[in-house]
Amino acid sequence: MKQEIILAGFGGQGVIKAGVLLAYAAMKENKRCTHFPSYGAEMRGGTANCSVIISDSLISSPVIGEADTVIAMNEPSLIKFEPRLKKGGLLIYNSSIIASKPKRSDIELLAVPANEIAESVGSAKSANMVVVGAYIAKIKAVSPESVKSSIPIVFPGKEAFLTININAIDKGMAVVK
Repeated sequence: MKQEIILAGFGGQGVIKAGVLLAYAAMKENKRCTHFPSYGAEMRGGTANCSVIISDSLISSPVIGEADTVIAMNEPSLIKFEPRLKKGGLLIYNSSIIASKPKRSDIELLAVPANEIAESVGSAKSANMVVVGAYIAKIKAVSPESVKSSIPIVFPGKEAFLTININAIDKGMAVVK
């Protein structure tokens, strides 16, 4: 098993942290993983993306040419990274704020109203956890238990939001089921 994932959005949407969370979950399961972040000119409000590779075998490079999955949290990210998806790959996109439809017909689409779901669990900032939930339910690269138990490590000092993040992951998983 090898999964190459690109997560992208505005700075402040938590795409880097979502990638770190997936990487930590993979490490908990003794899988090989890489996390390669990239920031735009500004942190909050600028563009941010990361590449995560989860594998059962050695990973030769953290650079992803064509991704198995792209998670796009905003319109500019959809436009930029949809072409980087492999034929037959999965595009998860935040249908709460992405008005246009993806252009390609050779990929699988999963529209997730991440912002609405995040607000329903008590924090608009948990939209990143909603898409993580959708991803792990659809692809099963890492277990929900590993992801949820990694939250305190990835978000130290944010214990007050643990339940909200877990609920956001569960609601994201429910979108797939």
